[in-house]
Formats: sequence, C-alpha cells, structure tokens
Amino acid sequence: MRIFQILEFNQFNTGSVHQMFQAASGLRERGHDVTIISRPDAVLEEKAYQAGVGFAGLRMRNQFDLVSAWKLGQLFRELRPDVVHVHKGVAHALALAATFARPVGAFIVNRGVSFPLDVWNRIKYRTHRVDRVVTVCAQIQEVIVASGLLPREKVVVVYAGTDVHLFDPARWDTTAFRREKGIADGAFLIAQIGVRPWKGWKELIDAVASILPTHPHAHLVLIGCRDGSERAEVASYARERGIGPHVTPVEYRDDMPNVFASCDLVVDASWDGTGITGTIREAMAMRKPVIATDCGGNRELVSSAEVGWLIPAKEVPPLARAIAEVIDDAARRERVAKNAREHVVRGFSKELRITRLEALYESVLRAKDY
Repeated sequence: MRIFQILEFNQFNTGSVHQMFQAASGLRERGHDVTIISRPDAVLEEKAYQAGVGFAGLRMRNQFDLVSAWKLGQLFRELRPDVVHVHKGVAHALALAATFARPVGAFIVNRGVSFPLDVWNRIKYRTHRVDRVVTVCAQIQEVIVASGLLPREKVVVVYAGTDVHLFDPARWDTTAFRREKGIADGAFLIAQIGVRPWKGWKELIDAVASILPTHPHAHLVLIGCRDGSERAEVASYARERGIGPHVTPVEYRDDMPNVFASCDLVVDASWDGTGITGTIREAMAMRKPVIATDCGGNRELVSSAEVGWLIPAKEVPPLARAIAEVIDDAARRERVAKNAREHVVRGFSKELRITRLEALYESVLRAKDY
C-alpha cells in the first residue's frame, strides 16, 4: 500500500508525533510505501529519511490554509496514495479539502483525546469521505460515537503501542538520570511527565507534601517543562507547599527509557483530556509500578490491581495513599511491576498496533474493491 501519514505537529514533545512516526516507520518496515506530511522540520525529515520514509513539508498554518490544501492536493495527484491517515484537526481539514475532487481509497482519522466533538468539528467526522475514525481507547470511542452522532461501526479502537524492545529495563542504566540531576541514590524517585494544568501536577505535589512527614526520602521529578517559566512555576508551587528540595522540575526529554530506568514509581495524575497515557504504558514496559487516575482510557491499561494502582481523578488523599502503599509494600511493588511489563507486551506493543492498522487499511480498501 502507498500510505500518507499527515500531522501538522512536527516536534517530538507530544505523544501524537511519536505515535504518528511509529505508525509510519512500522508500516515501512512491513514493506509499505509511506510518506509523512508535516510542517517543515529538519529533525523529523532526517528521522523519516533514516527510517526509509518519505517526507513532505507543508506549512499547514490552520485548517483554512488554502495554499497548503492546494499543495497537498498536488501530492495526492502525483503520488496517488491508497490510504490517507490524518492525526490532528488541521491535517484532517486540509486533507478533506485536498481530496474533495479525487477521493482516496481509505481516509482514516485518528482521535487520541477524550474531549467531546462540538457542533463544528463534528461535520469533519460525519462526512461520508471519512471511512474510519481510529480512537486510542474504548472510552474515547464512546465519547466520539455519542458526541459525533456517528455509527458505531465507523469508530474503531486501535491501542497506541509501545516499542517493548526499546523500553526494556535490561538495556538501561538505573543510575544515569539520578546522577545527571543530582538525586540521591537513597531517594524514592517518583516521576510524572507533563505539567499542563489538566495533568494534575499540583495535586501530585500536594500528595507528596502530605506523605513526606512519614516518607522523608520521597523525591518528585516533574518532566516536560517546555521553558524556564514552567520550571519556575513548578518550583514556586513546591516551595509554597514547603517541599521545594523534594521536587525537581525537568525539561522535556527524548530519552524516556533512560529516565524511567532511574525511577521507583511513575504517576499520571491527569483529570481531563487524556486517552491512554503513553508514559504510563512506557513505564509499565520498563517494569515500573504505576499510579494512574481513572480518566480517559487509563482503566483499559491499568485494568487490575495486579498491574498498577488506579485512583479517582483530582483527589489528593487517594493519590497520597497510593504513593505511600507503593513505597511501603516492596513485595507488591515488585510483583505488580513485573506483571505490568507482561501486560504491555501482550496487549499494547508497537507490533500489535502496526498489525491492527495494516488490517484496518486493508479491510477498508477491500470493502471498496479498491
């Protein structure tokens, strides 16, 4: 198959870019002809080249960028893709415009967040030219079917995948990240990735503050601060709660297996907008205990007490109790962490995701006798 993967974002600081690139490179490994279309970026273009994936840079400034829509149409006419898979709203709108006069064999739309569709973007999903909507969890599938007034058969679940060979604890130094950040060997290192408001990082700081009197060796790193102002905001809030020395704000990282190798616990305290939290899935693959809020599709990943701790969203006491339980019960912590990796390998791997995408594309094309 000749496949276009289209996403206006081009920086590897968002899960959507990682998942788009994983799909593109994984499908290329299966022998398909794949092209990534995104905003111009030297890093993404070089990664695509190394993976044997084509790359085309378009400005895609917004969903009304007629110049980009016209250029995208040119690419469709020149390369004649069998499958177009769009990953965000701008890409979705421009690809619809570009294929208005010349529909493609399979038009697939990704949806990775749990926000309901509104009256405006609902139109883009309901059009008959969209063959399937792929959601990253069943919870988002339910939201899209209900808010988009879509037939259930049009919306399918394909879980996002983790490269379990890359995220393999046997491959990584368990002290490198600690040494880099000057975190004591004896500290119980807790990590969360993401500091946007809905990630619940303030609730997490509050929870750590509440357990410090009985667990003074706890240390929290909040990873993914995009600039100095976000690092300053995290540090300021930690000082206000009286635990400044126990909290380290960390820049965006592209070496998450290395980071997770040093951690004792990984948390996602999100209370809105999430699908299945990718960093929780990756931490589980790294054989780390995890705590996740019952938000979005996290229940589908942290599906039992044998693979992790699932807690109510936006509630500090349950979060604090769960952290204390993880610290205090070493035997359970180790058992759950071992189970967690096996759980991801069986149901949430990159290879399984690529197989499901490949089968989805082929089924749409067959149904159209394309």
